[in-house]
Amino acid sequence: MPTPSTTPADEPQVRPPGLGSPRSVAEHRMAVLDLLAAGFRERPQAAEDEFLISARGRVLAADVAAPGSLPPFANSQMDGYAVHSADLATSGQPGKRVELAVAATIPAGFEPPALVRGTAAPIMTGAMLPPGADAVVPIEQAVPDSFPSAVGSPAVEALPRATVSLPAGVPAGQYVRSAGSDIRAGDPALPAGTVLGPGQLGLLAALGVDAVRVRARPRVLLLTTGDEVVEPGLPLQPGQIHDANTTLLRSLLEEAGATVLRTRVLADSPQEFQHRLHEDLAAEAPDLIITSGGISKGAFEVVKQGLGREDVEFLSVAMQPGGPQGIGRVAGIPFLAFPGNPVSCVVSFEMFLRPALGSVTGLPRPRPELTALLTADVHSPAGKHQVRRGRYLPPAEPGSTGQVELVGGPSSHLVHALATSNALVHLPAGRESFPAGAEVTVWLLDR
Repeated sequence: MPTPSTTPADEPQVRPPGLGSPRSVAEHRMAVLDLLAAGFRERPQAAEDEFLISARGRVLAADVAAPGSLPPFANSQMDGYAVHSADLATSGQPGKRVELAVAATIPAGFEPPALVRGTAAPIMTGAMLPPGADAVVPIEQAVPDSFPSAVGSPAVEALPRATVSLPAGVPAGQYVRSAGSDIRAGDPALPAGTVLGPGQLGLLAALGVDAVRVRARPRVLLLTTGDEVVEPGLPLQPGQIHDANTTLLRSLLEEAGATVLRTRVLADSPQEFQHRLHEDLAAEAPDLIITSGGISKGAFEVVKQGLGREDVEFLSVAMQPGGPQGIGRVAGIPFLAFPGNPVSCVVSFEMFLRPALGSVTGLPRPRPELTALLTADVHSPAGKHQVRRGRYLPPAEPGSTGQVELVGGPSSHLVHALATSNALVHLPAGRESFPAGAEVTVWLLDR
C-alpha cells in the first residue's frame, strides 16, 4: 500500500541511530512492513484447500487452468430460430424474406439432433446449437413473431406443414456463442496471488471447480495486559474496566484476513506474562504476536519488563494517539506491542499493521482515502501526526469536496466517539493549526 498522503513526502525513511527524537509515522510503518516481510520470507505461508462457498476473500496459492471450455458448446444468445445461414442467403432485393419449415424445438439442457437443410428450429437462450446450424434469428424478426403453441418440448416433432418467415441475408455466427469463446480448456484461468472476489469465484464455479488451493491465513496470537482489565460479562470491582482491546483488535485482524489463534487477558506480572507467552508460542506456533498495554513509562509495564531480554525495541512514534510502540521478535516470531488505550490500539493497527498485512499476504485492504474540508478549527500538537475521529459528510454535488466534523476530543479512551465516527482524520506533523475549511485527508471506516 502506498504511503498515505497524510505523511509528508520528504520525511526521511531512515533515522540515524542514537537520536532520542520520536520515530516518524513513515519510519515506523516501514519498520513494521520490513518485520512482517522478513518473517513471512522465513516462514512461507502454508496452503490449504477451500471450498468455493467459503473462499471469498482468500488468495490463490497456485495457478488455476481451465479444466474445460466456456461455453462448453456452441449455444444460442437469443430466443429465436436456429438456421443454416446458407438457407437464408440471397442476392435479391433488400428486405426479402425466406420461408422455412419449423423443426422440433430445442430447449436449454437438451442435446438436439442435426438440423435438416431448409428447416428452422425454435431455440431458447443458452440451448445447444444443433449440428449443421450456424446462426440464430431472434424471434422478434420472425413472422409470426411467436413460437407455434405446440412446439415447446424436445419430445414434440416438427409441426406438420408449420412454416416460419425469416429475413434473408443472415450472416453465419449471428447470435451464436461459440464453444470456448470465453475461455478454452487448458488456458490460464486465474494466476496464483489472485484475491478471490465474486467475479473470480463465479468463473471457477462456471468451470466446474468446487474447491481451490489458497494461502493459509496469517496466525496471530493476541494478548491484552493489565490488572485493571476484566473480560466483558464479568462484574467490575472498584478500579477495574472491561477489556475492549481484544474485541477491537480481533475484529480488525479478522477483517484484514488473519486468524486469531488465542486471546488472553494477563495480569501485571512480568513472570506470568513471560511464562504464558512462551507457553502459547509452543502450543500455537503463530506467525505474529500482538500485545496491547504494558509498554509506556509507568511502574507496572508488564510487556516491557517481561520482554527485557528479547529482541524487542520499545520506542516512541511521533503520533497521537498511539505514541508508545514495541517492535521486534520473540523466539524468532515477529512481535508488535500496541498501547493499552482502545483508540490507540485501533489507530496503531490502521496506521502500521493493516498496510503491512496487506502487503505480505496479498490481501491489500486499505481504508478508502478521501479529501474533506474541516467544519471547525482544529489544533494539533507540535511535531506529531494526530489522528482524530470524525464524521464524514459527502458532498452535496458531484465533483465537489465533502466535509468532516470531528467527533469527541483527541483522547485515546473515547470509545463512544470511535463508535459514532465513520472516518479517521489525519492532521500531519509539521502543522499545528488547521482552520475551518482546511483540506485534510480522511480514511473511511466501515459502518
